Amino acid sequence: MNFAVVGWVLAWVLKIIGFLMLVPCLISCIYMEREGIIYLILVVIAITVGGILSWRKPKNMAIYQREGYVSVGLAWLLISAYGAIPFVLTGEIPSYIDAIFETASGFTTTGSSILSDVEALCHTSLFWRSFTHWVGGMGVLVFILMMIPSRGGSHMNLMKAESPGYEVSKFVPLVKNNARMLYRIYLVMTLATIAALLISGMPWFDSFCIAFGAAGTGGFSVLNSGCASYTSVQQWIITIAMIAFGVNFSFYYLCLIHRGKDALRMSEVRAYFLIILASTALISVDIAVQEPGAFASVWDLIRGAFFQVGTIITTTGFSTVDFDTWPSFSKFILFLLMICGACAGSTGGGIKVSRLLIAMKSLKQELYTLIHPRAVRKVRIDGHALSDRTLRSVYIFLMAYFLIFGTSILIISLQGLDFETNVSAVAATLNNIGPGFSIVGPTCNFSIYSWWAKVVLIFDMLAGRLELLPILILFFPRTWSANG
Repeated sequence: MNFAVVGWVLAWVLKIIGFLMLVPCLISCIYMEREGIIYLILVVIAITVGGILSWRKPKNMAIYQREGYVSVGLAWLLISAYGAIPFVLTGEIPSYIDAIFETASGFTTTGSSILSDVEALCHTSLFWRSFTHWVGGMGVLVFILMMIPSRGGSHMNLMKAESPGYEVSKFVPLVKNNARMLYRIYLVMTLATIAALLISGMPWFDSFCIAFGAAGTGGFSVLNSGCASYTSVQQWIITIAMIAFGVNFSFYYLCLIHRGKDALRMSEVRAYFLIILASTALISVDIAVQEPGAFASVWDLIRGAFFQVGTIITTTGFSTVDFDTWPSFSKFILFLLMICGACAGSTGGGIKVSRLLIAMKSLKQELYTLIHPRAVRKVRIDGHALSDRTLRSVYIFLMAYFLIFGTSILIISLQGLDFETNVSAVAATLNNIGPGFSIVGPTCNFSIYSWWAKVVLIFDMLAGRLELLPILILFFPRTWSANG
């Protein structure tokens, strides 16, 4: 283990968090809030300490796979722990565990909250809370890769460990250029969302915070009513934005380099939109038949169903209605969408559509092999045969996913809450969704859980955002040995 380079990366992370905290300081100046002083002090501490620790580069700057995964895992623990401090110092979230829960939920773009009165927070903290979504959506390490000196392809190990999906493809030869391309697309789409919301008449503060949540597929709102108070046009804009950020960013890159036909051939993207349309139709019909008076009109029903399908499959977590009161069939569809998640290479969470496609194609291949034992067939995605290593990584992910899912439910069940609450709480945090069902539904929060149950859910949020392995490897004893 190259501890020196891991420490150097963490120092850069601390320094970057300090610079990012300057943004809520600006908001405090606009609204003349004293809480901004606390943020400014933390900015100075982070930049100073991070600058001192990163002043001298290690002699060996190579970042191998182990260093990459450990750096990413520790970096996300660091940003969650340090980003929570302002909430405690301002007194808005007195419990440090609760503050870490809120901040980890922000950076991991989960959107689960322990707050019962969001509007009680000052504008500075509200903005920081939503801004963590935007920062965490693309990834802190991806942001750092744009600035730190690269050495060959070694820094791709950082990107692999943090980027969501079963595989990281190089859009362009250099990792730094790759990171810049991702953030360029991310920034332009975010600005487009902000502009659309402003044009629709949404207040500028709400427009920025909601756009950050949609871009990072987070889910923190600035109103206790969530997104229900916004107009139908604004809700449509939010829905379209969430779904757009749930698309694999490779799709946008291919469109930018005039390879639109290749983009349209991406089976994952086609499956993603098909799932959204089918789920919206099924839920709309189910509610229309079982609860005909639930919505004022058919168009309100379609908009409500489309919004909730979009917010759940992209793992954003915004809400316009209390979907916990919907019929069981519709609620089960939403639960399946929680597990499914968005596309690989997007800001969304969940298992990812690509992994589910691979699992289904693998099952089909196995059934074919049983009938034709001598046949030699490869699992293919978009015409490309998948390597055994890729298939193995998908199978390992699925095994680890359901192991963590089951274990987490088992542990938090010791608190004695009902089964639906516990299952949906783990599904909401592990898949970075936000709200669950029952006591942790869209009109409730996670404050009901004890501190140790919240620690388990914090672990789930971090593990889900980082695709499990960067967090699990921190608990593997041989990770920390000098020779491996």
